[in-house]
Amino acid sequence: MTPGAVTAGHERPGGVLERISDVFVARPQLLTLVLLLPPLLWIGIVYAGSLFALLLQSFYSLDDFSGLIIHEFTLSTYAQLLEEANLQIILRTVLMAALVTLASAIIAFPIAYYAARYARGKMKAMFYLAIMMPLWSSYLVKVYAWKLILAKEGILTWVAGALHLQWVIDGLLAMPVIGGPSLSFSYTGTFLVFVYIWIPYMILPVQAALERVPASYLEASADLGADPRQTFWNVIFPLALPGIIAGSIFTFSLTLGDYIVPQIVGNSRFMIGQAVYTYQGTAGNIPLAAAFTVVPMVIMGFYLWGAKRMGAFDVL
Repeated sequence: MTPGAVTAGHERPGGVLERISDVFVARPQLLTLVLLLPPLLWIGIVYAGSLFALLLQSFYSLDDFSGLIIHEFTLSTYAQLLEEANLQIILRTVLMAALVTLASAIIAFPIAYYAARYARGKMKAMFYLAIMMPLWSSYLVKVYAWKLILAKEGILTWVAGALHLQWVIDGLLAMPVIGGPSLSFSYTGTFLVFVYIWIPYMILPVQAALERVPASYLEASADLGADPRQTFWNVIFPLALPGIIAGSIFTFSLTLGDYIVPQIVGNSRFMIGQAVYTYQGTAGNIPLAAAFTVVPMVIMGFYLWGAKRMGAFDVL
C-alpha cells in the first residue's frame, strides 16, 4: 500500500486541529467570538437575566390583606420609596457612603503620596503587602473583630481610660444621631468599620495616579515660584483627582450596598442593604425589596457616568 493510500484512508493525527487552527488564523474575529462566547452567555443569562427579573419584580406590588404578590404593572411600589421612613433609609445610606468616601480619600492621600514618591525597593513591597494583607482575611472576621474593639469593654475604651480620655468617647456617644450606648452600637462605629474595610480600595488607585505625575512638574512649579500649597492645589491634586474618583467608585458603591457592617456594628436604624434583606426575607415584600435595590443601581449609574467624564477609568 502506498503512503498516499494510507493518507487517503486515515486522517493524519492532528489534521483536524490543524484545519481548525487554519480557520481561526484566517478569521481572527471568529476566534475572538469563540473565546468571548462563554463569558458573554454567563453575563447575558445569569447576570443581566437576574437584573431584568429584579427590575420586573419592582413593578409589581404586594397585597396588604393576603400578603401575595400582585403580578400587574404598577408604580405604587416606587411611590412607597418616597414615604418618610423609606426616604430616610435612602438618605441615611447615601450620606454614610459619602462620608466614608471623603474620609477614605483624606486618609489615603498622604499614604499613597508617600508610597508613590518616596517608597522604593523593599519599602514599596512592604507598602503593597501592608495594604493588601487586610484583604486576605475574612470579611466577617474583620467586622466581628472591630465589634469587639469598639465594645463598651473593648480595647479602645480601655486605652481611652488609660490615657484619661474616656470623656471624649462619652461625649461622642452622648451626641444625637451619631451616638449610642457604645461605639459598637452607633453610626460612629459603623463609619469607622466602613473606612477600615474599604480604604485599601482608595489607596491603590490614588497611588497609581500619583505615580503618573512627573517629578519635573513639581520642579517646574517650584522654579516658577509656587509654594508647596500652591503646587499641591494646582499641580498634584488635579492630576491625582482621577485616582481619587476611581477609588471613590469602590468606597461609595460598596458602602451603598453593604448590609453586614450595619447589621453587626450599628444601631436599629436601617440602611438600604438591611432594608433589602429584611423586605425580601422576613417581611416577604419582594417588590419593595427590588425597588430598594434599584436605588443604588441608579445612583451608581449617574456616579459612573460622571467618573468616566472625569477620566477616572484611565486609572483603574
